[in-house]
Amino acid sequence: MKELLKELCLINGVSGDEDAVREHIIRLIDGCCEYRTDPLGSIICFKKGRKTPEKKLMICAHMDEVGFIITYIRADGTLSFGTVGGIDPSVIIGRQVTVRSSITGNEIFGVVGATAVHNLSKEQREKAAKTDSLYIDIGAENKEEAEKLVSQGDCAYFVSDFTELGERRIKAKAIDDRAGCAMMIEMIRGELEYDTWFVFNVQEEIGLRGATASAFAVAPDFAIVLESTTAADIDGSSGAKRVCELGKGPVVSFMDRSTMYDKELFRLAFDTAAENGIPCQTKSMVAGGNDAGAIHISGKGVRTMAVSLPCRYLHSPSSVIEYSDMENASKLVRILAERIHGL
Repeated sequence: MKELLKELCLINGVSGDEDAVREHIIRLIDGCCEYRTDPLGSIICFKKGRKTPEKKLMICAHMDEVGFIITYIRADGTLSFGTVGGIDPSVIIGRQVTVRSSITGNEIFGVVGATAVHNLSKEQREKAAKTDSLYIDIGAENKEEAEKLVSQGDCAYFVSDFTELGERRIKAKAIDDRAGCAMMIEMIRGELEYDTWFVFNVQEEIGLRGATASAFAVAPDFAIVLESTTAADIDGSSGAKRVCELGKGPVVSFMDRSTMYDKELFRLAFDTAAENGIPCQTKSMVAGGNDAGAIHISGKGVRTMAVSLPCRYLHSPSSVIEYSDMENASKLVRILAERIHGL
């Protein structure tokens, strides 16, 4: 599964520009399930199991990642941009990016620049930079030269290698949520006890838009949302502010900013983990949100749970996970996909 995660993380696909990710996933699942692409671009899959259950289970993850969109080409050939999804400006400055050109079809390298320190006032130096003060430098001499390469509306992405840190951890961009996609692909390629729906959603990072449509189309009774969530388990962070920790297993949430999760499913997850020797944890803060926010209130209502990977430096080019957490999340979800049908 590690090589599969690497494949997926190295593909670029911000919200609304998931084509390359979608095409790659389809190649990986073709022949293993029935699938279709909905009008927004999400992949809706049906995998036949050994049994047909009375109620419908949907497992989902999102294909999109955070990134940038070009908003304006400036007189000096640099590019103004907006963020696609929530990105802290502090992780942007000085980063190498690629712009996917709609003119040439090529990836154009650039670097994110900011006003030189000696040109900042004392007050400006003491404040964190804002995104609208940054720009992308692609090496163009002027606006005319840049316009031959880039258009407004083109997307830009962090440049980041997939790197193993020591023996246990992985650093990459887009772990949120290509890790969830990888776990679903593994399930689709294998054998299942029950018929199951899988959805690879688009546009989660900009408002759960893909899930809003796909949940309505599938109309499940139960949903398991696979995600990545913020871990702040580093020196200087203590108590509840650590949120969750690498190496302590998948994170099962009881509540976040968009969802109050099904209490029986929450208990089922921890009981199942304990019975099967799988480490499991929950968040120590009510924070964040994911596609569950749209799914649980779709149609007649959907009993929903989220199983997430603890991830340091989320929404940056250097997200870090512990691989054992991903393996344990995959084990837990496989068992839950069978046990949910007994409720």
